[in-house]
Amino acid sequence: MGAAKFLRGLARKFDQSGLAVVVNTGDDERFYGLHVSPDVDTVIYTLAGVVNPATGWGLAGETFNALSALGRLHGKPWFNLGDRDLATHLYRTERLAQGATLTQITAELARRFKVKAAILPMSDEPVRTFVKLKGKAPLPFQEYFVRGRARGAVEKIELRGAHDARPTTDALAAIKRARAIVIAPSNPFVSIGPILALAGVREALAAVRDRVAAISPIVGGKTIKGPADKMMRGLGHEVSPLGVARLYREIASLFVIDVVDHRYLEPIRALGMRAIATDTIMSDPDRAAALATVVSRALSV
Repeated sequence: MGAAKFLRGLARKFDQSGLAVVVNTGDDERFYGLHVSPDVDTVIYTLAGVVNPATGWGLAGETFNALSALGRLHGKPWFNLGDRDLATHLYRTERLAQGATLTQITAELARRFKVKAAILPMSDEPVRTFVKLKGKAPLPFQEYFVRGRARGAVEKIELRGAHDARPTTDALAAIKRARAIVIAPSNPFVSIGPILALAGVREALAAVRDRVAAISPIVGGKTIKGPADKMMRGLGHEVSPLGVARLYREIASLFVIDVVDHRYLEPIRALGMRAIATDTIMSDPDRAAALATVVSRALSV
């Protein structure tokens, strides 16, 4: 959610054709036999201007007749797939069966939606995020987040397949040639973590660290939306911008926090990072664009 909102602001400041977005695929899942890529689709729909503004995911004005019919056959659904959204998943699944890569398919979908930015899945090989809750077996991320509503004490995050999966050459190339890189205010464990877990990604970012900024998803001791604060607490990290900065200190030279957390500026600077405080609450497109402006200026873009 935070990444999509920031991208919306970034696209208002810069021409989309100059943007490359490396997207997490660790929470991809299969529903009713279809390959669903929630993060990829949200980025495409957002940049296409067709995302549901109320939810931040799915398509605006969506209906759910097919899902209702599937519910009669499979039982009550817990993951919402809209009627028009199903076309995206049907297309992706068919093209994967034909031998196309996720990168190729994502580029095709982006073109169909008239998105000019390069939308780059982190890998063409499967990585699956599992969440281990106290006293329970690990759950696939979507079951934890959507079906379970992110309830329970998190003990561990498992990124199954990340050790063997490779980042795409397009994703690595985008990192190496970028004038500026922004790690959006997303969950550092399940949104950013799977990307960083791929061989060579951390090294590629560290090599251009002076051009990398990260935005804290923690504001006033909690997240605006999502379970990042619960995960930080359960995994033994300080639930604060400083706790997040410690995770990124080796790959980002600039750390952006909200004005309410200005007391963390000096502790973050003590980590060897530049730190600035600004309004990071992207409640509307204008505020998202303002944040994009502040970050891009700080990176001298």
